[in-house]
Amino acid sequence: MTGRPLIFLDVDGTVIPLRSRVVPGVPPAPAGGNPLLDRIDPADGARLRALDGDLVWATTWMDEANEVISPRLGLPALPVVDWPDRDPQPGLHWKTSFLVEWAAGRPFAWLDDEVTDADQRWIAAHHPNRALLRRVHPFTGLADADFAAVRAWLLMLSA
Repeated sequence: MTGRPLIFLDVDGTVIPLRSRVVPGVPPAPAGGNPLLDRIDPADGARLRALDGDLVWATTWMDEANEVISPRLGLPALPVVDWPDRDPQPGLHWKTSFLVEWAAGRPFAWLDDEVTDADQRWIAAHHPNRALLRRVHPFTGLADADFAAVRAWLLMLSA
């Protein structure tokens, strides 16, 4: 890994919206496949690759995100956060303290549909670098506003 900012990506509610949507040019999943995969917008892959940071899967999909999600987005295999087998910090999203630990002091953006103000406050107090916690609307998944927010944050970091 380099010193570039990390971009932690959740899958359910973020890359895969919870509400069904029709994505032009994406055929329905074959019978017996996961019907939620139809909700992935392949154009999100190019938009993610265009961000000036190191993409990392931060999802319970674990390595399956590289097997199933990355190819649909046209992404290479990404690093995957391996969730420790210990209790999370009380009052926070269960990923919060583990992502701070995984970032090891690097700046990071976290795109997830479940982040809260409590997570933001805790990270501000416990992470030595800048962090952007972007709550993605779970029904729509990644949207133009989410990509714009991350791009603006990355520009601010490089200024």
